[in-house]
Amino acid sequence: MNVYKLLKLNRIIKNHRIKFFGLYVLHKLNMRYLAVNLDPVMACNLRCKMCYFTDADYVKTLKGQFKEEELNQVAKTIFKRALKLQIGCGTEPTLYKDLVKIVELGKAYKVPYISITTNANLLDEEKIEALLKAGLNEFTISLHGVTKESYENFMKKASYDKFHNAFKAFAKLKTKYNFKVRINYTFNKDNFYELSEFFNHFDGNSFDILQIRPIQKIGNTEYNDFDLESIRNDYPQLIKDIRNKCKSNNIILLAPNEIPNANETNTSSFIFDYTFCYISPNKFWKPNFNWKSQTFEEFSNEIGWSQQLFSNIFKSKTELKTLSNRLNYEIDFN
Repeated sequence: MNVYKLLKLNRIIKNHRIKFFGLYVLHKLNMRYLAVNLDPVMACNLRCKMCYFTDADYVKTLKGQFKEEELNQVAKTIFKRALKLQIGCGTEPTLYKDLVKIVELGKAYKVPYISITTNANLLDEEKIEALLKAGLNEFTISLHGVTKESYENFMKKASYDKFHNAFKAFAKLKTKYNFKVRINYTFNKDNFYELSEFFNHFDGNSFDILQIRPIQKIGNTEYNDFDLESIRNDYPQLIKDIRNKCKSNNIILLAPNEIPNANETNTSSFIFDYTFCYISPNKFWKPNFNWKSQTFEEFSNEIGWSQQLFSNIFKSKTELKTLSNRLNYEIDFN
């Protein structure tokens, strides 16, 4: 399954009524449509300046990890409805000792696409290959700086050398396994211009997708300058240059053509809250879901989920209250 073609299809289909009708039909037919985002452990090994893990008070609230029997129940409850399983959403999944088992569970329940979001500092060739053997489809790697100085400044406690060692392993293992590597680059006004040097530091054979996304406020972070106006005029040309380099390296680029304005509505995001399913040791999809004793179908009926999906077919765009910054990029296939 190519999840990036599905994302592009979501952008091509402008009519939200068609999208919600599709979700309604998939739900009623007990088919897959959820993007399950699973945090197995509430911890991180880094303290990135643009991340809420630099908020000491907030970090104190992040506790817990799944036990083996709980993971089995999670898989039983929701994996059969998952179109995609993303391991690691707001924490660092490589800190979880049974990470390979989660991938194996996903494959056992025939989840079409399984990815891991990580800072890659705890990955080595052996660990990467174990995940690939288990059936992992994609590594999504967080990056906040192109150069060593910028990278280690923004991603505190991280090692630039360890990071690049992981990419050397990716390039090597790509000759044996079929998998994707995606880089998520979060930019601000202080790390934006070094993007022009990106392909001087990263081998185009070691990754497949590059996402470039603007900084967002996600808590009381150490770095808190969210003003991008000083780089707005320079952004389109730099992205154009990167797009050309991505094409020459057969890399998919995910990036907005322009820096989004505040409160700019993105109609492609209307269905996000109806396909996104977040799971952690402390949360499971919707409030009051007794996932250890209830099935997904039982709880869906209890909250009238199919009726919600159906009623959204007839709502106007202004009635659909959703976040405006979802999927704020164009998907460029080469």
